[in-house]
Amino acid sequence: MKSEKVGLVLLLMGLIGAFFYLDVSQFLTLEFLRSEQDNFTQLVRENLAVASLAYFCGYIAITASSLPGATIMTLAGGAVFGFWWGLLLVSFASTIGATLAMLIARFILRDEVRTRFGKWTQRIDEGIEKEGAFYLFALRLVPVFPFFVINLAMGLTNISVLRFFLVSQFGMLVGTAVYVNAGTQLGQLESLAGILSPALLGSFVLLGLFPLIAKKAVDFVRSQKIMRDWQKPSSFDRDLIVIGAGSGGLVAALIAATAKAEVTLIEKNKMGGDCLNTGCVPSKALIRSARLAADMRRGASLGFREMHADFEFAEVMERVQRVIKEIEPHDSVERYEGLGVKVEIGEAEILSPYSVRTNGCTLTTRNIVIATGAEPFVPPIKGLEKIRYLTSDNLWELRELPQRMVVLGGGPIGTELTQAFNRLGSEVTQVEQAAQIMTREDPEIAEMVAESSRAEGVTILNGYTASEVIVDQGEKFLLCSGENELKVPFDELLVAVGRKAKTQGFGLESLGIELTDMGTIAVDDYLRTNYPNIYAIGDVAGPYQFTHTASHMAWYASVNALFGTFKRFRVDYSVVPWSTFSSPEVARVGINETEAKAQGIDFEVTRYDVADLDRAIVDEAGHGVVKVLTVPGKDTILGVTIAADHAGELISEYVLGMKHGLGLNKILGTIHIYPTLAEMNKFAASEWRKNHKPDWLLDLVGKYHRWRRGKPSKVGGPVEVPGES
Repeated sequence: MKSEKVGLVLLLMGLIGAFFYLDVSQFLTLEFLRSEQDNFTQLVRENLAVASLAYFCGYIAITASSLPGATIMTLAGGAVFGFWWGLLLVSFASTIGATLAMLIARFILRDEVRTRFGKWTQRIDEGIEKEGAFYLFALRLVPVFPFFVINLAMGLTNISVLRFFLVSQFGMLVGTAVYVNAGTQLGQLESLAGILSPALLGSFVLLGLFPLIAKKAVDFVRSQKIMRDWQKPSSFDRDLIVIGAGSGGLVAALIAATAKAEVTLIEKNKMGGDCLNTGCVPSKALIRSARLAADMRRGASLGFREMHADFEFAEVMERVQRVIKEIEPHDSVERYEGLGVKVEIGEAEILSPYSVRTNGCTLTTRNIVIATGAEPFVPPIKGLEKIRYLTSDNLWELRELPQRMVVLGGGPIGTELTQAFNRLGSEVTQVEQAAQIMTREDPEIAEMVAESSRAEGVTILNGYTASEVIVDQGEKFLLCSGENELKVPFDELLVAVGRKAKTQGFGLESLGIELTDMGTIAVDDYLRTNYPNIYAIGDVAGPYQFTHTASHMAWYASVNALFGTFKRFRVDYSVVPWSTFSSPEVARVGINETEAKAQGIDFEVTRYDVADLDRAIVDEAGHGVVKVLTVPGKDTILGVTIAADHAGELISEYVLGMKHGLGLNKILGTIHIYPTLAEMNKFAASEWRKNHKPDWLLDLVGKYHRWRRGKPSKVGGPVEVPGES
């Protein structure tokens, strides 16, 4: 592929060089065209087909190679062939040439640009996918924009060839007609500047703005159409109503209250949502207790002859509840009402875009934010209804440790709880239908976690699907189909195969709120639903199901809802980190190696083995790796994966670097305390620096030092020491 690119570049350079060396531009002037018009016209009369083909191919060559002269060629079309035939030739030749120029730019430049500016090109591609035709059409209507620049720029995007061709064909038609018509009046034309008078140029600008104005108008009409079926109150009880008091809803309500808006927060279950009550907090509390049990079993590595964890599982689970209660005041009704939020504990029902009913009272509101979260997804497994299965919702009711446990799912939740229950003494079998657990991570990272689990006694069944639950004389079995059929006995079955958005039971259906193919609420870049005053954030909207992204989205939704009349903000997902609290802990930001290959992004990988880190050796935690993906030849960070103890904390340095454009050289130049685990970030940057050291410069420096010492430049042989013989 590289040789083909080089060949094409050389060919283009040759054409361009020949164009200027042979001074072809002298034939692409108004004076030359006027002086040779009669000769060209005679050629056309003698053989229209040959003349048309030669002109057509020449026009394509000029535009495809982005050389100057298309304007004169267009005038020549009108002057020599007449208006209608000239318009036909120019219209198709210019579009074909423009499409070829776009493809050339795509072939030569797009990969390089995507590699260097991946996160920006991704956002541009998303915009092109949604509205690219509108913007291309608008640019084509205005001749003041150099068309060859548009061709090259569009080549860097993912716009389809057919869409580019069709939009260009129709978009350039009006401007082409003006120039072809000017060519028919060549004798009256004094200069190229005379073609576009200020009035005509202004008309083109207005014409170019028309598609954009029309799109805005269509969006406005669409929003008005969907709202006109609902009676808008003359006044409102609230500026904002937030449904759901999880992390996203809490932050959205707090921002609104801080901005002195009247806001009501409605929660039908418990304040704090899943994260506090059934998700992040209880799972991490359980993981902490399980880690202590695991540490005690490896006490010999720390110099202790024998250590034994004496505990009752029920007491561990009561500690989990104590932790929840200790954090509860942070998310309590009292705290938020003290901060200016009106809180309602009860079910919400959206009656209209302007009203919500709760606890027998109907409140009117200017805006609504939906933050209802998600719930465990339970797949249709035959016989599952025969047993009481566990999910992340009811798991915390357990008070007796299951002797044998099956965990369905190899994602973050399934993997974390697999390791936790195994460390507390359960015999755990983890079933995952994919070829690896933690499918979003690189295979080698997933295998590190899998090896750690297996070493502690976990059985992992990759490539197996749960097909049936069987209860036989009080014994429970899970049938798993894969390479062969397995019958796995269990006492408790935990279903952890994913989560689905909560979109039912509070009025979305009656309003016709649109959903995505994934079952989440469809939102635009400003987090609006198909109703312009109803927003959705967090797990119910996606695309990420993390507590921290829900909070992140909450700022955009609440600010856009309250101040969108003046200024709206597009939600920014450019740098989103996450962590799986397994052993080893895995944290990531940006793309990993698997994703980079799938997306065709060029990258370099720098690795640092945690086993070499002094603090990791001291802590008996010398396992794991830091993987940094960078732009080839540059220290610009594309993504980082850390598999190590406390990876979730350690990743923050890279998150900051990616967010603010700081490369590995900046991290290398930052002092890190010794001995700490954070040094692994600096040493990873040092590995990158070693791999990119300027050998030629170091050779020169070595010669300089030898010259300063007065030694010959050749190195080798015995070294004489003064005073010795």
